[in-house]
Amino acid sequence: MSIAKVYSRAQVGIDAPLVTVEAHVTNGLPAITLVGLAETAVRESRDRVRAAILSSGFEFPPKRLTINLAPADLPKESARFDLAIAIAILAVTGQIPGKDAEAALQQLKHYEFLGELSLDGGIRPINGSLSAAIATRDARRILVLPKACGDEVSVIKDIHALTAHHLTAVVAHLAGQKNLDEIVPRPLEPIDPAMEGDLSEVRGQPRAKRALAIAAAGQHNLLLIGPPGAGKSMLAQRMPGILPPMTESEAIESARIASISSQGFTPERFGLRSFRSPHHSASSVALIGGGSNPKPGEISLAHFGVLFLDELPEFDRKVLEALREPLENGKITISRAAQQAEFPAQFQLIAAMNPSPQGVEIDSIAAQRYRAKLSGPLLDRIDMHLEIPRVPATEFNSVAAEETSAEVRARVTEARAVMLRRQSKPNAQLSSSELGNVAELDPKNQLFLNQAIEKLKLSGRARNRILKVARTIADLDGKPQIDTACLSEAMGYRNLDRLFRIG
Repeated sequence: MSIAKVYSRAQVGIDAPLVTVEAHVTNGLPAITLVGLAETAVRESRDRVRAAILSSGFEFPPKRLTINLAPADLPKESARFDLAIAIAILAVTGQIPGKDAEAALQQLKHYEFLGELSLDGGIRPINGSLSAAIATRDARRILVLPKACGDEVSVIKDIHALTAHHLTAVVAHLAGQKNLDEIVPRPLEPIDPAMEGDLSEVRGQPRAKRALAIAAAGQHNLLLIGPPGAGKSMLAQRMPGILPPMTESEAIESARIASISSQGFTPERFGLRSFRSPHHSASSVALIGGGSNPKPGEISLAHFGVLFLDELPEFDRKVLEALREPLENGKITISRAAQQAEFPAQFQLIAAMNPSPQGVEIDSIAAQRYRAKLSGPLLDRIDMHLEIPRVPATEFNSVAAEETSAEVRARVTEARAVMLRRQSKPNAQLSSSELGNVAELDPKNQLFLNQAIEKLKLSGRARNRILKVARTIADLDGKPQIDTACLSEAMGYRNLDRLFRIG
C-alpha cells in the first residue's frame, strides 16, 4: 500500500489555487473512487484517464484505487486535472521507467501538471493556463501543460514550464529518457494601440474629441448623446488608441481574465487595451459575469480597457443597475452556494444614446420615458455627459489635417503621469478625502461651484465628479490649480443633469 502526491491547479475567479492529487492503491475489487468536491467533468476523468493509460501502453491496476483532490472544500471543475490524475496513478503503481517508487514520488514534488486527456493519451488545451503558470512560477515548481497552451504562457517572464502533446512524452521526461520542450519567453512585437481605428479618421467634432482626451487622461466614464450618424460609435472605438500604454502588470492581469473566458487569450494582443461592445439584448450574466461556475462577464473582459454600451436606454434597467457596484469599486463579487468568485472590473465606460427614440420629438412624453430608463444613481457614476451634434456636410470636404491618436495619446500619457506622481492613481479613482487635497478651490471658485450645484440640483457624488473632471482638465492643460475655466468646462460635461430630470 502506497500513496502518490501530484500537484495541479484549480481555477477560482482569476486565481489558480493549488490542488494536491493523491492516489492510493490497495488490494480489493477493481474500482476507482474520486473524492474532493469534484464536479461532473472531473468525475468523468475516471473513464478518460483509464482509456488514456491503456492506450498509451501502460497498465491500469486491477486493484482498488482512490483519488483525492485536496483541499476537499474547494470546488473542482473542468477536465484540467486529467494529466495530474494519470501521473499519480502511474507513479503509485511504479510505472515510471527507470525510477524506483520512492524516487518517482520524490521527483513529482518539483512539478505541477495541467491538461485534459483524450482517450488515446493526447493532451488537450485548457482555459486559465496563464494564471496557473504565474502561480506555479511563484511556487518555484515546473509546470507541465498542453503544447497548445505554450504560446499563451510564453508572455510571462522568468517562467519554467514544459509542453507535452501526449501522456507518453510526459512519462518519458520524468523517466529521464527524453526531455519535454521548454517554453522560452518570447519578445513581443511592438503593438499600435490605434490599430483598430485612428482618431484622425473622425471628421469634425472638436468638442467631442476634447472630451475623449479628458476622459482618457483621468479615466472618466463618458456618455455621448446625439442623433444617429453623429459619430458616437466611431469616437468610442478610438478610445483605446488614445489611452496611455498598459503597464506590464496591467497587461498580465487583463490577459489572465481573457485566459479563463470562453474566447481565450490571444498572445498577439498582449498589451492591447480591450474594447468590448455588447449588444443591448445582453443578459445580466453576460454583462456582469456569473453562471453555476462563475465566469467573467463583459465588464471584466474590459478590465483596463473600454466597455462601450451603445443605445444605453435600450439595455434592461436591472442590467444597468448591476453596473453601479463595479463602476464604484472596480471589481465584482459573484456569490454562489458552493463558492464565491471575485473578478476585477476596472473598466472605462463609454455609453451612447439618442436624445429621443428615432422619429420621436425630443420634448414628447415618449422621449421622456425613453430617458427615464436611466436612473439618477447610475448617471451620477458617469462623470461626463456630452451632446454631440450632427456633422455638417462641409466637414467631409475639408482637407485640414485632423489630430492623430498618437498625438492625443502623448498628451494624455503626460497628464496621466502627472496624476500618478501626485497621487499614484488616475483622478477618477480619487476618494472624497483625497479629492479635497488635490482639488482645493479658492473662495471665488468655491462660491461659483456651490451656486452651480444649487441651480442644477446636483448630488454630492455629482459635485465630486465635477471636481475630478476639473482636476483632469487642469492636468491636461498643464495648470497647477483648478481655475474658473476648468470648472466651467467640467460643468459643461454634465449636459444630462441640465437638459433632463431623470429619477
